[in-house]
Amino acid sequence: MNAKILEIFQSIQGEGKYVGVRQVFVRFFECNMHCVWCDTPASIGDTTRNYKEFSLEEVFQQIQKQWRDCHSVSLTGGEPLLQKDFIKELLPLMKKARMLAYLETNGILPESLEDIVDDLDIIAMDIKMPSSTKQKSYWKEHEKFLKIALAKDVFIKAVVSGDTEKSDMIKTIELVSNIDPTLHFIIQPNTFELKNGVMKKCLEFHDYSLKYLPNARVMPQMHKFMRIR
Repeated sequence: MNAKILEIFQSIQGEGKYVGVRQVFVRFFECNMHCVWCDTPASIGDTTRNYKEFSLEEVFQQIQKQWRDCHSVSLTGGEPLLQKDFIKELLPLMKKARMLAYLETNGILPESLEDIVDDLDIIAMDIKMPSSTKQKSYWKEHEKFLKIALAKDVFIKAVVSGDTEKSDMIKTIELVSNIDPTLHFIIQPNTFELKNGVMKKCLEFHDYSLKYLPNARVMPQMHKFMRIR
């Protein structure tokens, strides 16, 4: 079994609850969403298709080579759950080597998550607000996904752009608070709009979210400030 892989590298996690930890990143190629603000366009297959095919053994060998001093392995993308069958074979190898499995996902493929959730450790789940992404809404998929993800250490990330509507943020907060209001909820400003007033909107949304989600935080992409990938 082979996987479509864009790159495998070691770096510092720049988003969410585990910002600052060292990880091996396995960036899977292709995505089932096409968010207008995507910060890894080479990974979603819209313009270029320069991925490489790796066998299970090759991917695990690359992880092992770069594992020293790492906290976890980030399975990212693109959308890694599109290659769920490959990940299902990879996770037991990682577990045997005592490597924590950290899944970064758009949170709209609950059936795929259910098939591998037992071997995951951390789930970084996006909630894709349609006014932000310019894609259709996925509220039902997100709700089902989050209920499955609760079996593990899960946190939520919601990207805010200049076009994000408060009604979408209210739906997002309601969805999370109805399932588990103690979850870490990360409001992430769109990096490309930091100079265009998006932080003001994030702070307004943060004020509202704290009424329902005590672990809500505003956090930009820190790896962009550190100028690392």
